[in-house]
Amino acid sequence: MGSTRPDPALAVIMSERRHLLNLGYRLLGSLADAEDVVQETYARWYAMSREEQDAIESPGAWLTKVAGRLCLNVLSSARVRRETYVGEWIPEPLPDLPEGPNGDPADRVTLDESVNMAFLVVLESMTPAERVAFILHDVFRYPFAEVAEIVGRSPAACRQLATSARRRIRDAQAPTSGQARQAGVVRDFKQAWEAKDINALVALLDPGATITADGGGMVSTLIRPVEGVEQIVRGLTRFTQVLQDVTILERTVNGRPGLIVQRGGVTVTVCAFEIADDRIKHIWAVRNPDKLRLWTAP
Repeated sequence: MGSTRPDPALAVIMSERRHLLNLGYRLLGSLADAEDVVQETYARWYAMSREEQDAIESPGAWLTKVAGRLCLNVLSSARVRRETYVGEWIPEPLPDLPEGPNGDPADRVTLDESVNMAFLVVLESMTPAERVAFILHDVFRYPFAEVAEIVGRSPAACRQLATSARRRIRDAQAPTSGQARQAGVVRDFKQAWEAKDINALVALLDPGATITADGGGMVSTLIRPVEGVEQIVRGLTRFTQVLQDVTILERTVNGRPGLIVQRGGVTVTVCAFEIADDRIKHIWAVRNPDKLRLWTAP
């Protein structure tokens, strides 16, 4: 009879899933791509013989190394793909999903400051190597010696990459309001938007505010970012006129207060905000249906 003895390493290997998913999302800005990387990482593990697996001193470190290299490859090819992307590309927004009986905690991305939309957008401006070195070292606290093995450069070079990425983050970051105050600004914005109160909308927007939308060529939306209070207010008013019978709801988007727009119970837009000094500096409106699957699931 064949042995049915369970693999004692299975629980250890599968316990790494959430870590790999968190790493993949921060590196790629796409939960779908992160899930593909995690699946491929496990496929490579199980393609090895039991003897090869047993010879690996730290399976978790091995999985992270493979996932990191796969993400580096995806980032390199994504830069080419996004040159043909219709309109602006915005990272996939994440809801604040409860870890209840209908969801596996291993499939949840931890919502912290390293996944807020403003942070992810700055990551998009980095080279693939910068992004990987920075996320692995500054967010996940991997030593540069291990980062070097993943990036394929010397530890000193990886240190320079992380320093450059850190500078980009510092230069782009605005002093943000506290979470409660951000929620209040978003709530006021929602009420003004629903009431088409132009004066209230103007008062809530920073003079240099920008709105960026992502429809991926699948739905109508802004092709390029729009800057300036007057243009943004005009666009918001036009949006609610074109989409009749919409409902605007307050939701957590990537760990921060945001809004979703629903039509017939289906989420058609997710809005993330950057707020400083109680004014909205940037709005990211994701309308690409492929990026809204978590927002429309039952």
